[in-house]
Formats: sequence, structure tokens, C-alpha cells
Amino acid sequence: MSVLVTGAAGFIGFHLSRVLLQRGIPVIGYDNLNSYYDPALKRARLENLHQLASRSGVPFDLIEAHLEDPVALSAAFGGRTLDGQALASGPPRRVVNLAGQAGVRYSVENPSAYIQANLVGFGHILEGCRQHEVDHLVYASSSSVYGGNTKLPFSEQHSVDHPVSLYAATKKANEMMAHAYSHLYGLPATGIRFFTVYGPWGRPDMALSLFTRAILRGEPIQVFNNGQMMRDFTYIDDISESLIRVLDKPATADLGFDSAQPNPARSWAPHRIFNIGNSNPVPLIAYIEALEASLGMVAEKHFLPLQPGDVVATAADTSALEDWIGFRPGTPVEAGVAQFVEWYRDFYSL
Repeated sequence: MSVLVTGAAGFIGFHLSRVLLQRGIPVIGYDNLNSYYDPALKRARLENLHQLASRSGVPFDLIEAHLEDPVALSAAFGGRTLDGQALASGPPRRVVNLAGQAGVRYSVENPSAYIQANLVGFGHILEGCRQHEVDHLVYASSSSVYGGNTKLPFSEQHSVDHPVSLYAATKKANEMMAHAYSHLYGLPATGIRFFTVYGPWGRPDMALSLFTRAILRGEPIQVFNNGQMMRDFTYIDDISESLIRVLDKPATADLGFDSAQPNPARSWAPHRIFNIGNSNPVPLIAYIEALEASLGMVAEKHFLPLQPGDVVATAADTSALEDWIGFRPGTPVEAGVAQFVEWYRDFYSL
């Protein structure tokens, strides 16, 4: 039973694909390898996946295309290459959509990229799932949907009607679109609100990579909101384990759903929403201190105002996730940052 992983060359998609292959599950990777950040890192991740597949004998196929391309997506759902050849993985029965345009701050500068990838592209994902009657769609949402909320920790039962970035708005829209397909077509779909994911092979545009590169070069780091930020930093291995367990447990209808007092995280349709976070928010300064300890160096810090689209604090209530899959992320920041630094020094030969 193969799994279609969109964004397979991305940070989370790569790690999830590795775990699937290690468990003997064929993977169809789908990625456009765009230049939002260095494509060389994405290709290195893909090479790692191809090597793992070669050693294990578990198929890993790759289709290089955009979500906005319905022909290419149709080929992936049909278990075919772009020229019509059968994929070794066969047609997927489950789909994990991790592709799309990432980045909160970039959405302020280039909103059209988010409309195309995150709205038009996700619409094509939903149509592919409907037409091919997949067993379960798991799709990436974001903690950014909580927007201007100040009540912590964030719960799936809170309102998410006040996004502060277009990126967040597209993720909220994805949740609404998926619910409609679950209601109209019976598509089991689960939305995942990720909280500040970090770890080895991480994105170079994320804070941990930016800080590490600058510190090693003796350059100052930019610390926004004058350092008064809190984030629920979540280690990538905890994310992968959570995703695997969610994928193995398709969303079901809540038979006790009360339309007079609706629970935003559940539905009469087979659609669910879950936070995946560490449930232990950490001040940004403490995160930086963990990095300094792992590097054995002290950063020069430039304190700056809060950036448009950013929020001051995030914290995840993951009790619903724990009840659903019997797992709760919990890797301490100190341990996760140390693993990242070890990988970073090795990968970049530093």
C-alpha cells in the first residue's frame, strides 16, 4: 500500500518518507524543487531517499512537478510517470500533502505564490483523492492559523478566524476545503497544525539554520521582537512518529457531534484537526542559548521589532492528538538542537 508524499524533498516530507521506507512502505514522492531555498539541499535529501530505497529494496519514485499541474498530479494518483510508465510503487492508497508555499514573512512579499500553490494546488490534491478514492488524506496546516489569538495553549477548539498573514489564511482555507470534501464525498481527511518544526536537514530559511550559519561565520544574528518571543519548538522525529500514527488511523465521523454547539476540531464528516507540538513553549533566547551551548560559541545579537505576519507566542495543546494516537511529542530543545548542530557540521563540513 504505497503513500503519495507531496513535498517529499522538503524538510518534513523527507523525514516522513525515510520513516515510511524504513518500515517497508513504498513512497511516491512529488515535489517541484523550487528555489524558495537552495534546491541543492532538496536534491541531497532526495539522493538520501534513493539510496535508502536502493538498500532496502522498497520502491521510491519521484515525480518532479507543481501542485498546480493537474496532469502531473493525475499521473501520480494513477501510479504513472509523466510519460505514462507504471511506477514501481503503484497507485497510492494514502496521501500526505506537505507541499505548498512555505514561509510567513515571504507571504507578505509574494502573496500570489501562496494562492497558486496552497489554494489551487490543494484543490487539485482534493480532486485527486476524490477521483481515485484514496483511503486517507493527511494534510499540512499550521499553528499560524491561530493568528491573533492570545489565549495559550492553542487548542483545536479555539476560533481561528483572525489570521495575521496570507500564509495562515491559506492554511485555514485548506482546512475548510478538506472538510467540504469529507462531507460531500466521504473522504477521510486529517489536518495537522505544525508548531515550529526543527532538526537535522532543516530548512535554511528557518531560525535555527540562520542562527547557526551566522554564529559560525562570526556574524550577528537578528532577534525579532527584541527577543520577547515564545515558540513551541517541535523536534522532527516527534513529527514523523506523529504523522505515521495519524496516517495509520483515518479520520472518522464524530457520531456525537452537536451542530448546535459545534466542535471546530471534529465533524459529522470524516474530518479531524490536530495540533502537533511539543507542549512546552520555550523563550527564543533560551533556544539561542541551547544553540550557543552546542556550538561552544556566543552569538552577537541584534534586537529588532516584531515582523509583519509574526506572532509573539505559540504553545500547543496536544491532548487531542495524544488521545487519538497514543503519542505525545516531548524531545527537549537542548537534545534536539544538539542533534541539529551535529548534522549541520557534518553536512556542511564545518
